[in-house]
Amino acid sequence: AAPANKPSEKPAEPGEKGAVKIPLEVRKFGATDMNVTVLGFGGAEIGFQRTEQEIVAKLLNSALDAGLNVIDTAECYAGSEEAIGKAVAGRRKEYYVFSKVGHMDGRGGNDGWTTASIERSIERSLERLKTDRIDLIQLHSCSKEILVKGECIEALENAKKAGKVRYIGYSGDDAAALFAVESGRFDALQTSVSIADQQAVELTLTKAIEKKLGVIAKRPIANAAWRHDADPKGNNGEYWKRLQKLDYAFAKGENRKNEGPEGTAGVALRFTLAVPGVHVAIVGTTKPERWKQNAELLKAGRALPKEQYEAMRARWKEVGEKGWIGQT
Repeated sequence: AAPANKPSEKPAEPGEKGAVKIPLEVRKFGATDMNVTVLGFGGAEIGFQRTEQEIVAKLLNSALDAGLNVIDTAECYAGSEEAIGKAVAGRRKEYYVFSKVGHMDGRGGNDGWTTASIERSIERSLERLKTDRIDLIQLHSCSKEILVKGECIEALENAKKAGKVRYIGYSGDDAAALFAVESGRFDALQTSVSIADQQAVELTLTKAIEKKLGVIAKRPIANAAWRHDADPKGNNGEYWKRLQKLDYAFAKGENRKNEGPEGTAGVALRFTLAVPGVHVAIVGTTKPERWKQNAELLKAGRALPKEQYEAMRARWKEVGEKGWIGQT
């Protein structure tokens, strides 16, 4: 496999090979040397939905051609890492790859957060992704109690010293995310930020800016919960109920089907990327054309107007409930 970009190297321009790229904004990822496109790809869906390898290859290669340069996945996303490695390892210098650890040895207790488990997980991810270095490795939503013990953080720091990963981060929400940010030991934070999930805006992102962390917004379109006419239950149900109370005009009626930048998805994505501190929003899909369609919503010059952003934030502060914490 082609080697990952090293800190001393100039990052390769995304979408090489002469393809026409969608003009997306590029942001410096915190204090790292990475310059990321504002729209990344989330690898959960292709794993959990067992997407055929041919479709994954078409999806990722066309996205790279269009300008994608961030691919985010995790060791527990079923076959996601393997599929990504098979599809685009040959274009490794065109993208940054982010992954996560924590669930390899079971989903309960402390099993996945030991030094040995994390070391094995990183080695396996390197093999699956067909690379010699992961650009960002993240602890995958472990509790504050586990973070406080420190073993899992030290394991990531050791992997960084060994050159297996370039940067380390925490992926999660609420009190655990706040502890991770305030610890000063991470390079990045991945947390939920959307029109229906705004706790992080004040809880963690102001501090993330102070600490110069790279910030990845997960669930940036609130799982498209507005598409449902009735409560769909689960995480989507929580977002759906919040949106009913927020009562945003752009997320109602026929506008929910509008696929342009003023439609619900377009405004939602543009809102997330207007939040101070956010560098990249990751959206997953199994449809080959979807990443490019989302990128078109964010083309240069389509930033959400400041007045609209501030009105949406004001509405959240007006009707938001104390229990509306970040959904992990």
